[in-house]
Amino acid sequence: MCLRRHPRPRALAAAGVVLSLAAVSGCFGPSKRDGGHVSLAGQAKQRPKATIPYWVNPSGSAARQVAAYRKKGAKGAARLVQKIAEQPVAEWLGAADPERRARGFTEAADQVNREALLVFYNIPHRDCGQYSKGGAADGSAYRAWLDKAVRGIGDRRATVVLEPDALPHVVDGCTPKRFHQERYDLLTSAVDKLKGLPHTTVYLDAGNPHWIKDPRRMVEPLKRAGIRKADGFALNTSNYQTTQANRAYGKRLSALIGGKPFVIDTSRNGNGPAPGKNDPQAWCNPKGRALGERPTTDTGDKRVDAYLWIKRPGESDGTCKGGPTAGRWWPRYALDLARNAQ
Repeated sequence: MCLRRHPRPRALAAAGVVLSLAAVSGCFGPSKRDGGHVSLAGQAKQRPKATIPYWVNPSGSAARQVAAYRKKGAKGAARLVQKIAEQPVAEWLGAADPERRARGFTEAADQVNREALLVFYNIPHRDCGQYSKGGAADGSAYRAWLDKAVRGIGDRRATVVLEPDALPHVVDGCTPKRFHQERYDLLTSAVDKLKGLPHTTVYLDAGNPHWIKDPRRMVEPLKRAGIRKADGFALNTSNYQTTQANRAYGKRLSALIGGKPFVIDTSRNGNGPAPGKNDPQAWCNPKGRALGERPTTDTGDKRVDAYLWIKRPGESDGTCKGGPTAGRWWPRYALDLARNAQ
């Protein structure tokens, strides 16, 4: 097992698939398509499209927690977790039912004139056998899974962050070398198929500035994984590195790969990474962290396409520091993130 320098959730139990969204038509009632706030049967408001085009899930973990706190009269806790519930967060697609889930999320988003934000997270040998181990059994299984997920998106609007950790784990040597070529082939195929859809944007995950510190090391892996056809790359997925550090790193990497833009996960980086250098698991459920910048496409930087909440705030990084299994909702951590936010 390699020494990890990043947190890996994951949200594979993504909000219970939004009330079983396979047949979502009519689930959330009427809506306005005016680009402003949209009420979903009184459960959620969509952020203005000009600020952030992504869908707010009215049945996500945070929204359900807000409802539970309100039911028992915990108004202060409800207000804190509402900071998470009112933002669009990514929906993670793992092994289970990718076609139904991708269709459900994209249909729900389309119904209120928004776009789905998805994470594909099922690469073989995922996470090097650590807290988020798993993934498809082999390349053939992944290709079959990919075909189903792509069918689920169809002609609806979606942005996909493709396989967090997959390339950085090649670079840092955590993924055995015998699997490298297959991984490149699978990622290239995923980019090709997703970009074959009419309204899908794709960002290849490229780690964070604390993990692969020299961006030159990411250049060849990104090229071999299909960055030329992808829309750009994603940084800081599930990590705590500051927006400033990611922006500087991303610009250096962008300059090395033809000026490709990038997105930054700001879901939990409000206080930056945990201090100190003696904790080998400083990435895993660190104390004192905070929500970062709210999701937006108005970043003020032509190279930064968006600040996104790719990691779902309030879900555990793994069974460390008192946390539940990776990807499980953890109310105490959600409250801390919200309470510490500026």
